[in-house]
Amino acid sequence: MITNPPQQRHVGRRTYARPSARTVTGGDHQLWLVRHLTARDRWLARMVGEHRVLTTHQITRLGWTSQRSANIRLLGLYRWRVLDRFQPLVSRGLAPMHYILDVAGAAVLAHEDDLDPKKIGYQHDRAKGIAHSLHLAHRVVVNEMFTHLVHHARQPDSAARLTAWWSQERCAFAFGDIVRPDAYGRWAERGVTLDWFLELDQGTEATRRLAVKLLDYHKLATTTRITTPVLFWFPTTRREVAARKALAPTLRGLGQPALVPVATTAADLTATDDHLDPTLARWLPLGPTGPGRLSLRHLGQFWPNRLAASGTDAVASPPTREGRLRPPPPMPPTGVDGQYNAA
Repeated sequence: MITNPPQQRHVGRRTYARPSARTVTGGDHQLWLVRHLTARDRWLARMVGEHRVLTTHQITRLGWTSQRSANIRLLGLYRWRVLDRFQPLVSRGLAPMHYILDVAGAAVLAHEDDLDPKKIGYQHDRAKGIAHSLHLAHRVVVNEMFTHLVHHARQPDSAARLTAWWSQERCAFAFGDIVRPDAYGRWAERGVTLDWFLELDQGTEATRRLAVKLLDYHKLATTTRITTPVLFWFPTTRREVAARKALAPTLRGLGQPALVPVATTAADLTATDDHLDPTLARWLPLGPTGPGRLSLRHLGQFWPNRLAASGTDAVASPPTREGRLRPPPPMPPTGVDGQYNAA
């Protein structure tokens, strides 16, 4: 995985004959979709709508066992206009297809939530705008981390579950007057639960600006009386070391440092395929002494003042604006046997 993805310069797209927006939002097409969309299709559409863009590889990790089977289904969803797609130009090789919510998918989700499709705030042109956004690469990296968590959790022998995954927009709605994290997550594994805010750094901010964020997180913790760890991800260990030097004195200077547990990691600590896998023992707590790098589960054991200890089930329930689509559960639907759909 590229640790510092290049900015997108061009968008190319294969084209297929697809029905018009008026056709797919009409009653006939919506009724046709009733007998063709599976529970997993609907969940995926809601995930794409919530997190704005997901790549083919990410979607495969979320709910399929092979990229081939995922591609077959994605082609159908694209042709039915449940999803739309684009392919950014990159400096080497080919980028995977990037999927966004299309008009038929938005209408389906609106009807599921008993909402008027015209009043949910969805605009297809705006949805497509992410293709040219300077923040596209950043958002893809954040989603990459969380799709790794879902993939690990849905394995048959897994004892872990991702029980919360809030998008940047949902975090802003809930906490935006104080902090604006890139995401919020909750990971439960073998009786240990860890909640955290994610701060993903790509080396574009001064390290002193990262340190200032700790003041905001401290304000949030003292205001809500809820302790939530902050996990910083850096592209290189060199950047991580520099950032920790800036973060440490700021953390010590807080009125109640224990309210803001901090841990850091770097992409290049692992092999390329694992750069964005949060489940590994890669998180180094910030403090005068520590046990070394830990997994998410062991972080939850290391920090005594975890969010779960405060009784925060309400916090893990994502807030929703009135008249907007409800968020998806972070894990895919299961079959009658209780196993996660994976074909």
